[in-house]
Amino acid sequence: MRSNFYRSFAAMGLTIGLAASAHAASLDQVKKDGYIRGASANEVPYSYMDESGAAKGIGPDVAAAVLKSMGVKEVDWTVTPFGSLIPGLKAKRFDFVAAEQNILPERCKQVQFTTPNSSYGEGLLVPKGNPKKLHSYEDIKKDPSLKVAIVSGADQLDFFHGLGIPDSQIVMIQANADALSTIQTGRADAYAATELTVAKLVQGGTNVEQAAPFTDPIIQGKSVRSYGGFDFRPEDNDLYKEFNTALAAFKKTDDYKKILMSYGLSAESVEAARTKNTEDLCAGK
Repeated sequence: MRSNFYRSFAAMGLTIGLAASAHAASLDQVKKDGYIRGASANEVPYSYMDESGAAKGIGPDVAAAVLKSMGVKEVDWTVTPFGSLIPGLKAKRFDFVAAEQNILPERCKQVQFTTPNSSYGEGLLVPKGNPKKLHSYEDIKKDPSLKVAIVSGADQLDFFHGLGIPDSQIVMIQANADALSTIQTGRADAYAATELTVAKLVQGGTNVEQAAPFTDPIIQGKSVRSYGGFDFRPEDNDLYKEFNTALAAFKKTDDYKKILMSYGLSAESVEAARTKNTEDLCAGK
């Protein structure tokens, strides 16, 4: 799906819409054309299109500021399922991904990730009252009769496999928007996603809640915390380097902190995104 709207980020001065047909990829081409093609997974609050067709969320808002500093005024946004983000980028359907994808070693083998743009923990969406008393992913493992839903391509699958949860307990859904109906109809006992995703779903749903308290999973002796970044094709190195340099500079500003906290991230999570580096994340550290 592709946005058919031109909208402006009033605060950032970035226009979104259908740009010309040229396939911008190199830094020189992007600057010459004045636009770039970006991808969103339509997952609140990381990256999504609002009812007016404007791109919103942590990724698009930060991208707006970064691209503005680079002199790039327009983004042609494509909305695609989460599992199609990296394949679509590699197939040159868009030039960068702004969906706050977790920076993981296997993904680093396929794309270039920027410095982390966000940090977030895990969560579970459950029916009102949490009838199964689920407070961790480990609780799902304890009862083989339980079913847990995740978005296809999301890194929760790696977490479950790391915990020894079999595929027979996992229900794959195509998009975050399908989570509410999956829980409300009883197709799954819980939906696993990041803490912010679950919190936003609770705000827009009925007869559901966020499992609380919740303990982040321990995988190979380490507590799981995700670090989201923008990703680019390896061959578009000049474009990646300039964007990454501009992003690193923007992360030092109060405006960066305001954007992340406006979407519900804590000051601790903002600081975590500022201090972790991509090299360690790609190495699995």
